[in-house]
Amino acid sequence: MMEITLNDIECRVLGSLMEKELATPDYYPMTLNALTAACNQKSNRHPVMSLSEQDVLRALESLKEKRLALMASDSGRVSKYRHLLFEKMKLEPAEQAVLAELLVRGPQTVGELKGRSERMAAMGDLTEVEFLLDELAGRDLVAKLPRRPGLKEQRYAHLFSGVPATSEEEPPAFSEPTKIQGISENERITVLEEEVRRLQEEVAALRKTIEEFKRQFE
Repeated sequence: MMEITLNDIECRVLGSLMEKELATPDYYPMTLNALTAACNQKSNRHPVMSLSEQDVLRALESLKEKRLALMASDSGRVSKYRHLLFEKMKLEPAEQAVLAELLVRGPQTVGELKGRSERMAAMGDLTEVEFLLDELAGRDLVAKLPRRPGLKEQRYAHLFSGVPATSEEEPPAFSEPTKIQGISENERITVLEEEVRRLQEEVAALRKTIEEFKRQFE
C-alpha cells in the first residue's frame, strides 16, 4: 500500500498539474491562478469543485511537504508550480496520463481511461491499457475495484487517498455513443446549457443584423 495519503483537494491539484504538463506543455509549470482554474474546470472533472486560490495554495504546501510538488526554479516574478511524480516514480507519459485522469475524475473503466487519456499521451489498445493499469497496480498506485451489480466492466481507482469505498447503491456509469460521451451527467447538462446559450446569442445577433438590413430600405 502507498505510504502517501492525499485529501480530495490535494488529489485535484496534483492531478491537474500532471494533466496540464502533458496536455498544454507551453503553459507548464503553472501559476497559482492557472492551476486554480484548472482545478475548478467544469469539464473533465468529477466532482466539480469551487476552490479558492488559498485552498489550492494550502494543498500545494502539503504536496511540497510530501515531495510531490514544488515551485519551479525558473518561475521569475510570478510563482509557478510543478509536480514531482515523474522524478519520484519514473512514470511514462501514458502512465502519467492515466493517473492524472483517475486523480481528477475518480474511478473509471479501461475504455473510459483509454478514451480520456489519449488527449495527453499516445495510448495502445484496450489490452495494452489494461496491462498498463495492472503494472501500476503492481506498484500500489491503482487498484481494480469490485464489479458493480448490473455492470460488466470493472473500474480502476488511484490509491493516493487509500482504497476507495465502494457502494452497491452507487449509480452505474452512464454510457452513450454520442459526441459528449465520457462525461458525467451533470457535466453533460452544463455542456448542453452552454450550447443552448451560444445558439441563443447567435440567433439574437442574426436578428439584429436582419433588422439593421431592413432599416436600410425604410
